[in-house]
Amino acid sequence: MELGDILLAQELVTVEDLAKAGDYQRENGGRLGDALVATGILGQDLMTTTLGNIPAAPNNIADTGIDPVFLLQLFIKGIFAENLELPSQFAQALCLPANVISQLVSEAFDRKMIESSGSVEAGVGAVQEMRYGLTKTGRDFAQEAMNQSQYFGPAPITLEMFCDRIRKQKVGGETVDRPTMEAAFSNIVIPDRLLTRLGPAVNSGTALLLYGPAGNGKTTIAEIIGRIFKAVIYIPHCFVAEGQIVKIFDPTVHEPIPPAGGAGPVRGLRRERFDKRFVACSRPLIITGGELSIEMLDLKFNELAKFYEAPLHVKALNGTFLIDDFGRQRASPSDILNRWIVPLNSRIDFMTFHTGKAIEIPFDELVIFSTNLHPNDLMDPAFQRRIAYKLETVEPPVDLFRCVFEGMAKSQGLELTDEVFNQVMKIIEDNEAPLAYFQPKFIIEQVMASCKFEAMEMQFTPDNVEDALLNLFVKAPESKMFGVARD
Repeated sequence: MELGDILLAQELVTVEDLAKAGDYQRENGGRLGDALVATGILGQDLMTTTLGNIPAAPNNIADTGIDPVFLLQLFIKGIFAENLELPSQFAQALCLPANVISQLVSEAFDRKMIESSGSVEAGVGAVQEMRYGLTKTGRDFAQEAMNQSQYFGPAPITLEMFCDRIRKQKVGGETVDRPTMEAAFSNIVIPDRLLTRLGPAVNSGTALLLYGPAGNGKTTIAEIIGRIFKAVIYIPHCFVAEGQIVKIFDPTVHEPIPPAGGAGPVRGLRRERFDKRFVACSRPLIITGGELSIEMLDLKFNELAKFYEAPLHVKALNGTFLIDDFGRQRASPSDILNRWIVPLNSRIDFMTFHTGKAIEIPFDELVIFSTNLHPNDLMDPAFQRRIAYKLETVEPPVDLFRCVFEGMAKSQGLELTDEVFNQVMKIIEDNEAPLAYFQPKFIIEQVMASCKFEAMEMQFTPDNVEDALLNLFVKAPESKMFGVARD
């Protein structure tokens, strides 16, 4: 990860800014940060703050904070299980700088665990690297290490480092102002009053309950909130506590900052300055629905490989955790809420290993409960008090409904005439149904599908509008059910 990538992700610079700084760098030398300050693109204070947020790479084994024997086990397992031979391969696999790998090589040599087997050129124009293999002592050590845990990958950070990092990049520490909110919601129609109430809830970084009838945008609103943040945070691949590895970074839910394509040959951060045990990411947005169970909120132990996978809400730390369709999970609402009494109240969570030992970590994330049910049907008043922000999404008034309808129709090349709108309103009223924000999109998609089938120009007709609404509302049978007479 380069400094330029991080600055671009936070919208502090443009690609053109990086190119300008790169030109200055090539002429005058130095680092990218110095070039950005010298050219007036960024101020020194902002650059110092940005660099201070980036985890610095360890200079030696002691700087890693990890037991040297544990690191040696990882190193030896790399040779034993992954057939690694070269120091550059170890540096890449363990996410440790070359000087730390050099110390591990020396330690393994001193313990007579490895032996050199000649040198090799590790790439075009690269320096010669020694190849290493295991001795019998090394193979015995590797087998014992594999029996303890089969984990091999990036070196862990300590639990203390993990907790410090969570506190340093709190979701509530990033201010989301009104212009940012308005820009984020610019592609949907949302009542001004709801937007005004959403802002403080987002900035609280605590818990938010979105409730109201189905089809009125709760999930859409929650997803926009989860992606509204601009800060870059640093998520560790894993941490170690009580001798146990806990994996945190998950490429299926975490979004690493993309490399700055087209920014030119800007050196940026030298590799040794960035601790590659962390991954620079956007704040996570993790969504779970009806599949959520209590077990999914606990550490998951891999009995074969003997390491842990962090639960979903831990992977969501410093970001947003959305529990969609709350109240319809495999676990009861009371069970889920009871699990989170302490985290929601004290901002501390406890996780227990299979050995019975427990660890404490900060609980920092915006938790959004989204539900079609009324809060009184989900939780007692005591729990409602723990959720400081409770926002109801209601049916749109007619004028707002038409605004949504017209905007969606126009985006698809359709004209919403008074006749079409009145037809829609009459059928909705005849079915004694409330208006909902999802209805225009549903009707338009049905109309477009009908026009495609009939090979006709995209347009509303009385028939395709009626057919769309027939698919929207299902009448209760009066005398027959699926063609079978009732008793």
